[in-house]
Amino acid sequence: MYYAVIMAGGSGTRLWPLSRQEHPKQALKLVGERTMFQQAIDRLDPLFPPERIFVVTRANHAAALIEQSPQVPAANFLIEPEGRGTAAAIGLAAIHLGQHDPYALMAVLTADHFIADASAFRQALASAAELAREGFLVTLGIKPGGPSTGFGYIHQGESLGEIAGQAAYRVERFVEKPDLDTAVQMVASGEYSWNSGMFVWHVNNILEEFEMQMPEFYGQLEGLANYLDSSSYGEALKRIWPQVAKQTIDYGIMEGARDVAVLPVEIGWTDVGSWGSLFGLLPADAQGNIWVGPHVGVDTRGTLVFGNRRLVATLGVENLVIVDTEDALLVCSKEREQDVKEIVNRLKQENGEAYL
Repeated sequence: MYYAVIMAGGSGTRLWPLSRQEHPKQALKLVGERTMFQQAIDRLDPLFPPERIFVVTRANHAAALIEQSPQVPAANFLIEPEGRGTAAAIGLAAIHLGQHDPYALMAVLTADHFIADASAFRQALASAAELAREGFLVTLGIKPGGPSTGFGYIHQGESLGEIAGQAAYRVERFVEKPDLDTAVQMVASGEYSWNSGMFVWHVNNILEEFEMQMPEFYGQLEGLANYLDSSSYGEALKRIWPQVAKQTIDYGIMEGARDVAVLPVEIGWTDVGSWGSLFGLLPADAQGNIWVGPHVGVDTRGTLVFGNRRLVATLGVENLVIVDTEDALLVCSKEREQDVKEIVNRLKQENGEAYL
């Protein structure tokens, strides 16, 4: 059987001050009238019925996400006591799915991406499942829209032919975020995709990779698996999880894995990771401004205003990001919007927890 696992434990620090520890970006309405998490579930229908959708999230996020998705069984929410990276989240989901269905295929998806073409996305997941059934660890690559330095890249190797009309390749290597000159060369070659962080594989195959490449973590998963049907599971999770090393699935597994394939897809994908990403997703006026909430703009250009209930007025400014919330106001240049997490770090250092 084919299952979807949505990773929904991120904190979204580059979307501060709207995204907070108790109200993370996946639970917010950033694009449209549905939250990012709700959209992540909506686009899976009808490929994955609600009972075959699982969600990995943190304890402090679970209640809000469960409320936003009443169609998904509450038992399908897998709770991390604390975030330990994508490798840990995926490993936790894998042992739960393996117990639920030893022959499970597992699509690892995200709750903070915008995908314009849901139909093409579902077709890509169906094609990826066919490759996964052959034993491949499959990653969805995004055909680059330009030489971005903000994403990791996947180098396409040997062709594996077409799977239901979708070209497939062996992965030659994963490349970390490049400088601009390198990104220009890679995109021009036509041999690279952006790394979307979405994967499809057989549960047994990913657990075998954990056993080979992250043996200490695999041992911790085995220890935890012994309690899955036990009333002591919660206690075991709280004991074991803080000892788990923080690691990403890319570093921990994918870069050294066997039989990795990539499907380069065109699905209208955007990583909603910072305020700047909304410039390509929300409608702009003739001067390139995006207004959310009450506003008055005079001689204003290229500016994003994400307001609350009070009026935000701008005069004679350009290329700004302005985000107004009940207790915090962000004003930054568009060129520095990727650095908003530095404010979050400063607040942590200066005992500003009330604003996090």
